[in-house]
Amino acid sequence: MAFTLKIGEKAPDFNLPATDGRTYSLGDFKDAGVLVVFFTCNHCPYVTGSDEATRKTVQKFSGRGVAFIGINSNSENTYREDDYEHMVERMEKNDFPWVYARDKSQDVARTYGALRTPHFYVFDRERKLIYTGRAIDNPRDPSKSTANDLERALEEHLAGKPVSVPETNPIGCNVKWEGRDAHWMPPEACDLV
Repeated sequence: MAFTLKIGEKAPDFNLPATDGRTYSLGDFKDAGVLVVFFTCNHCPYVTGSDEATRKTVQKFSGRGVAFIGINSNSENTYREDDYEHMVERMEKNDFPWVYARDKSQDVARTYGALRTPHFYVFDRERKLIYTGRAIDNPRDPSKSTANDLERALEEHLAGKPVSVPETNPIGCNVKWEGRDAHWMPPEACDLV
């Protein structure tokens, strides 16, 4: 398995432009008792398939001191719809209730060890990692989902309990790295290896 942050490690800082015209760092979320950082994109069918499940989770927990930031690190040379302009269009169309930031350099994805889109990281008040992996167990077809690992982790933590399953395998497309497979591909070519 490729490198990814380990449970207990601190959240690496970032400084990223978002679709709302602001630039965000960890400090912008200092008032949140929990921070969910998730790597996402504009086109992956595992992302678009689970957008509404993610929306429900954000709506359920944002009033309980949990903040959410989605980060798109995909190479726009691999898939041109992952550029910033398409991110803005996507947010305007869908009105998602999270910050959506662009990691064009891919440095943040490398630092976090993002493996897939989507890939979720949950940090406590001290910004130590308490959960990493998938949100739901069938992000491409949420109607067939039987588990929401992200919500379970949040509920357990907010109840003052240890997270019972702190790591799961993220399910989705590989992060599209610059210089690797740097050519356009259709969404159906999204792979799991």
